[in-house]
Amino acid sequence: MNIELNCEIYPEVADRHPITLETWAEWFVVWGRYLLTDKEDIDYELSLAIADDKAIQELNNQYRQQDRPTDVLSFAALESDLPEIPLGMSDYHEPTYLGDIIISQTTAIRQAQEREHSLTYELAWLAAHGLLHLIGWDHPDYESLEAMLAEQDKLLNLISLLT
Repeated sequence: MNIELNCEIYPEVADRHPITLETWAEWFVVWGRYLLTDKEDIDYELSLAIADDKAIQELNNQYRQQDRPTDVLSFAALESDLPEIPLGMSDYHEPTYLGDIIISQTTAIRQAQEREHSLTYELAWLAAHGLLHLIGWDHPDYESLEAMLAEQDKLLNLISLLT
């Protein structure tokens, strides 16, 4: 399995961004290998954008009709389960596009301060949350939210960030 990450750090937040593009790519590979173990013959691609409140508010308004900033938005490319490779097609190398994750670093800074942990931790937490949404997780009720948060803890533990 290979995971290709297209990562963009908006210029408005680049000077305060604590995570290298290489680190982001490593984290998504680790997370993908854990989450997609039954799909290891498939390559994946996704995009991650680290934006500011203004940019994420525009997207939140455009796609969710909520005219306010939010911490993370996820736009899944697949509306159903992750695909299987058809028999005899194991040499097929076009990656499956999972979707887009957009994080507001401005909001992440505020939340990290409120929750008394590092910006790196908060950004990783939000990215893990976004990735889970891309592969089909959701939290319409308390039980599913608790399960999703526990899975996020596992993902942060895999990259040695669990506090």
